[in-house]
Amino acid sequence: MDAKLTLKIDDKVISKAKSYARKKKTSVSKLVEGYLEFITEKPKVESIEITPLVKSLSGIILANKVASAKDAHKKHLIKKYGI
Repeated sequence: MDAKLTLKIDDKVISKAKSYARKKKTSVSKLVEGYLEFITEKPKVESIEITPLVKSLSGIILANKVASAKDAHKKHLIKKYGI
């Protein structure tokens, strides 16, 4: 169901929006509707694509072996400097 909405927008912005809408063969109303839909949409986890690099890196660091970043750094320094 469509409903009417009144907005107060600067004349120059309206002029630019109308020009843009004409070039895109749509209306300012559709542009605003699309923008509002976009900013209010909840991100879909399944739509996030995992790149091949990230897939190849997953599982390299096992969380149960490294308690924290501080412990990992400490182990690195001990190994590097023989402390």
